[in-house]
Formats: sequence, structure tokens, C-alpha cells
Amino acid sequence: MAHHQHEHHHERATENIALAFFLNFSFCIIELIGGLFTNSIAILSDALHDFGDSVALGLAWIFQKIAGRKPTAHYTYGYKRFSLLSAIVNSVILLTGSVFVLYESVQRILSPAEPDARGMLLLAILGVVVNGAAIFRLKKGNSVNERVVSLHLLEDVLGWIAVLIVSIVMLFVNVPVLDPLLSVGISVYILYNVYRNLKTIFRVILQGTPTHINEKEIAGKLKNLPGVTDIHDLHIWTMDSEYTVLTVHLVLGEPRDIAGQQKIRSETHLLLKDMGIHHSTVEIEYADENCEWCETE
Repeated sequence: MAHHQHEHHHERATENIALAFFLNFSFCIIELIGGLFTNSIAILSDALHDFGDSVALGLAWIFQKIAGRKPTAHYTYGYKRFSLLSAIVNSVILLTGSVFVLYESVQRILSPAEPDARGMLLLAILGVVVNGAAIFRLKKGNSVNERVVSLHLLEDVLGWIAVLIVSIVMLFVNVPVLDPLLSVGISVYILYNVYRNLKTIFRVILQGTPTHINEKEIAGKLKNLPGVTDIHDLHIWTMDSEYTVLTVHLVLGEPRDIAGQQKIRSETHLLLKDMGIHHSTVEIEYADENCEWCETE
């Protein structure tokens, strides 16, 4: 059941990213044409940034599809971590784009441009609607890939809100320097979120315990299973921030036949599934037994 739900989440994630890609790429073309007509350097710069976003979204879509492939003899856990590879590439592109925007913003603070405020206003409204719709769809997802992609689009929405505010103000007061100042604030915010996402990605790559899993609670419930006197070598990690894996050694106080051991394993697997573990491997041992695989301190 958990495996089926994971596949369903993966298919939905792929669909969400595909929709975001087509929306972003289509709007990138509109933005390029609009920037030329409005003579807005800010919009043309954002069009270039959106083109980078489109490349990133395209990669995310491809990698997310690859991540859904079945396990093979060489990749026994499947290709789930391809979605992480996409998230890393997207984070690097987002990081590069934000640094570029910061540089351009400083240039525009020193030499403010005079764009067509009315044209900027219309493009800003369209930009907020298009990118906002894509974010709303991606916010329903759970994968790191979807969160990084939604961050790309959030950056675009915040940028367009900034353009919207600036264009309204410029209809009444000539203050073009507002645009680059707002861009600086947005870029700093995005860079902070890139840091947070990269932190999550590297936690997954280094097989850290998932943040949504309470290791102490799981250990406590495993020790309370009938016949279990102790546990050790408990390891919990995630393949792609969604699919969680666990291995553990259960120590039994009294010898059990094969049927008895299988009963304890079944109870353990059911308990772990209820606690959000998708794949678990359980080793049975006895108190007087030497475990050759045990970790030594």
C-alpha cells in the first residue's frame, strides 16, 4: 500500500513539474517580447533568468521521470535519487541566477533605467497569475525536487510582484530605483532558501535520519514488541526525501522457531509501515549470540 502511494506521489510530482515547465517556457517567450516593447531592462533580465528556469524545469521533468524507473541488478533501489540530482542542478542554477540578478540590481541602482510603466504593469499582472498557478500546483507535492522547482517559480512571482509595485508607483512618481532595490531583497531571500534546500539535499545524500522521522520513538516501540529484549544497529534514511528505508537488529530473550520469528518480523514490518517507513529489513538475534555485523564503539 505504501509502495503504491509512493508511485502515485511520483506520478503526480512528474505531472506537476511538466505543467510548471510548459507554463514557465511559454511565459518566457511572452516576457522576452514584452521586455522589448516596454524597453524594460528589468523585464529583459528576468526573461533571461526565466529561460534558465525553463532549462532547470526541463531537467527536473526528465530526471523525475527517470526516478520512476524500476530497480535493476545494478541499481537495486531503483533510480529514485535522480530527482535529487535534478534538485542539485536546479539549486546551482537558482544560485547563479540570483547572483546575476544581484549584480544587475546594483548596476541599475547606479544607473536607473526608464521603462514603460503601463506595459510593465500589464506584464506583471500576467506574470503573477501564470507563475502563481504553477506554484499552487507544485505546493501540493512532497518531493525535494518539487520544492526546489516551486522555489524557482516563487522567485519569479516575487519578482513580478516587485515589478507590479514599481510600475504602479512609477505611474504617479518617477522613482525607477525602486525596482533594483526590491530585486536585491528578493535575491537575498531566494539565496537563503537555496541554502535551506541544499542542506536538505545533502542530508539525504549523506543518509541522515529524515527530519520527519522520530528515531527515539521508533526505537522505543520496537523494544516494546512481545519477546524483544533489546535492539541495535538501527539505521533510518531516505532515498529521495519521500521513500524511507530502515534496517534493525531485534534481540529476542527466548529462542523461537521459524514461524515464531516470522511472526515477529511481520509485526515489526506492520508497525514500521504505520510510522512512515516504506521499506524495512529486520534481523533476528538472541541475547547470548555474537553479532558479527554489530557496530563497535
